[in-house]
Amino acid sequence: MRYDIIGKNGYKPTKDVEAYVKRRLQKVVSAFNPNWILSIKVVLKVYKDHSKVEVTIPGKGITLRSETSDPDMYRAIDKTSDKLMAQVRKFRDKLTDHLAKKGIKDLYSKEFIEATDELDAEVFPHDIVRTKELKLAPMSVKAALMEMQMIGHDFFVFLNEKTNAVNVLYIREDGNYALIETKI
Repeated sequence: MRYDIIGKNGYKPTKDVEAYVKRRLQKVVSAFNPNWILSIKVVLKVYKDHSKVEVTIPGKGITLRSETSDPDMYRAIDKTSDKLMAQVRKFRDKLTDHLAKKGIKDLYSKEFIEATDELDAEVFPHDIVRTKELKLAPMSVKAALMEMQMIGHDFFVFLNEKTNAVNVLYIREDGNYALIETKI
């Protein structure tokens, strides 16, 4: 397993930070068959008021990615690791039904399944308390942006009039806007 741990914005990770990253990500890595994940890319950035951790784990059939910020680098690493574990659990749950006939042993280790079962309550302490049904009207991206600003939400789901696909417009942490285009 290759870890590419790099610092940006003038930050150079110490051996202690590198060891901490590897230790925190070991639980995520141990979830999969060793042949599934070949490398892990970790980018550590330090800004004036916070640290940012970005982790990308490309694998067979799945790419895990998480990005978190915190004033403390170690807490940012912890948050990123927790987010990745939540993604792994979600992926595991999704595939459990699909792969039940083939057997899940090829995909996950027994220790991982037991560990994630115990952590589910910690990471997902809340239930879905409200469901909304949206009637999507075709509109341009500009019209969707204007409507999102008018209603004051952080995101907006709409039917793109050019592609006839569902799109999601949202505000990024840096204040800019981003567009998610879906494809089936």
